[in-house]
Amino acid sequence: QVTAKTAFLFILPQYNVSVPAADGELVHYHYGLKDLVTILFYIFIAIILHAVVQEYALDKINRRLHLSKVKHSKFNESGQLVAFHLTSVLWCLYVVVTEGYVSNPRSLWESYPHVYLPFQVKFFYLCQLAYWLHALPELYFQKVRKEEIPRQLQYIVLYLVHVAGAYLLNLTRLGLILLLLQYLAEFFFHMARLVYFTDENNEKLFNVWAVVFVVTRLFTLTLYILVIGFGLPRVENQALDPERGNFFSFLFNNVLFRMSVLLLVCLFQASVMWRFIHFQLRRWREYWNEQSARKRAAAAASGAKQQAKPLKRDSGYHENGVVKAENGTSPRTKKLKSP
Repeated sequence: QVTAKTAFLFILPQYNVSVPAADGELVHYHYGLKDLVTILFYIFIAIILHAVVQEYALDKINRRLHLSKVKHSKFNESGQLVAFHLTSVLWCLYVVVTEGYVSNPRSLWESYPHVYLPFQVKFFYLCQLAYWLHALPELYFQKVRKEEIPRQLQYIVLYLVHVAGAYLLNLTRLGLILLLLQYLAEFFFHMARLVYFTDENNEKLFNVWAVVFVVTRLFTLTLYILVIGFGLPRVENQALDPERGNFFSFLFNNVLFRMSVLLLVCLFQASVMWRFIHFQLRRWREYWNEQSARKRAAAAASGAKQQAKPLKRDSGYHENGVVKAENGTSPRTKKLKSP
């Protein structure tokens, strides 16, 4: 029994509380220091799953493609993220649908702070934290190139800040929707990169990703404006109460603070869109330069072939070794007989 209690500490979420409901009591959870033990256990699970995907899927594909070292590293990165993002999108979509966050958008800010979480919501956040924490030692295990480490560290830290911030500040419902939108766009991007590495002429999925990226950015900005501009200022409990997990509602009651946060959100989304537009312009420029180079090479090759063809100096045709004119007469001039 002692061993079972210790095992449950690693495997199952802790801090369960019975919450009264209309049809009885529901078991919900809140966070605490014991969550670190559970996260540590799932970090090891994530490392094992990472190795399985690498060994039985990505390495076999890499042997067939014969990619360069740079493309090999990016292929492995995108392959791992495709598996993770696809799993996270399906899981997150199931959670937000079953919990009613999609059918009732008001639930994203109603009854804030959302201290008590359903089992699937808390377990989802613990697994997300475990995955992004496991990505740090994987930089060493995968022998990532030094040039790639700062870029990968940047997005790993950003995801950790977002997930941990939503979890600790009791904004888990809003965080779920934002993660769903972000993971959906990232899935199409890394899927497009995998297809591009297998066939460099196939860039159709990049166009799909571009559309999905723009749509998800618009939904993200709309969601921020809806929750921050209209939702949280209307929360009943506007007093600062860290013990009950209320950190924000009293701040958003201030018009100046609320407008400042919305301005920062809009500026951040604008910077993301600017980087996206710059990337698309660079990709289209490279594509058109490549197409024009191919046309010039084809034109030069056809010109060389035309110059290599022998030129016919006579306009007639040959018959038994003698050149005949088109009307059947000999092209040679006849000598006039002297009278």
